Amino acid sequence: MEVWILFNEEVDSASAEAFEVRRFLSEGRDMGIDVKVFHPEQFDLLVSEEDRESILIDGKFVKLPDFLLPRTYVIDTGYFSLAVIRQFERLGVRVFNDSRSIEMVSDKMHTHQALAESGLPTPTTMLAKFPVDLDLVERTIGFPVVVKTLLGVNGTGVFLMDNHNAFSDLMNLIEQTNPNIQLIFQKFIAQSKGRDLRLFVVDGEVIASMERRATDGGFKANYTQGAEVVEFKPDQIAIDMAVKTSEILNLQVAGIDLLYDESGYTICEANSFPGFKGLESCCDVNVPRVIFGAMQKRLEAPKEPALTFAEFEELRASKLQG
Repeated sequence: MEVWILFNEEVDSASAEAFEVRRFLSEGRDMGIDVKVFHPEQFDLLVSEEDRESILIDGKFVKLPDFLLPRTYVIDTGYFSLAVIRQFERLGVRVFNDSRSIEMVSDKMHTHQALAESGLPTPTTMLAKFPVDLDLVERTIGFPVVVKTLLGVNGTGVFLMDNHNAFSDLMNLIEQTNPNIQLIFQKFIAQSKGRDLRLFVVDGEVIASMERRATDGGFKANYTQGAEVVEFKPDQIAIDMAVKTSEILNLQVAGIDLLYDESGYTICEANSFPGFKGLESCCDVNVPRVIFGAMQKRLEAPKEPALTFAEFEELRASKLQG
């Protein structure tokens, strides 16, 4: 089996993402899997009905792999990375996860729209527009209110505004300096302040989960920002919520973040390139090996053609109804 990883950093860099890519390379080697890493910019996209067995890399035609594993944030690399992933899909390569799912999950508003449509619990969310109607925000969401950039990752671009005045000051500053920024406002879930859950889902199964706890007294609990992590044994409600979220968003590999609330849990967000360095530090799980194992099972099954957009929407609708 040959697997290509799409990654937009240097593999030997010090980031957590690069560490995880090196884990894929190491585990793939041990499992006898041919794993290669490519930067999106190495590809040239040539659309032709004549050659559907290869793709251009560094100006040369290279035979296609069995799987593509995107590990690059489209908010960093923009349209081109999505176009590369779509090219692989159109050429019949199996992709974990596909471009439509990546695009949906990278847009927090779109994610919450899809989850709310399915009846899954999520915090009340509003898309910002300027000038911001402060009274409307207070009336429909209330304070404190969480302010998030629409496309942020790893807890970046997330702020907690405690009251009307602080929120008003921030909105006035943003309107004067960056009025085109895309923001969402979200209800603050007080029961989950400084802690949340990450459930890691591979092909419809929760393989491990952890609780993340802020160590600085803040309200965010991200491992990459110094949060403490401990293994968490999820109950069936949490498992079902994570699996259903992955199904709705059509994610083969997903990190589903849950917040504690008065009724149990609510869905904070989904991640299509979930990190696992923290998860492996506290749980007895080998994430790359599980993902490669899921790919091997798919390789043994009959190959399914890539879905058209209409088929994708029909499939998502059937999952909502189910």
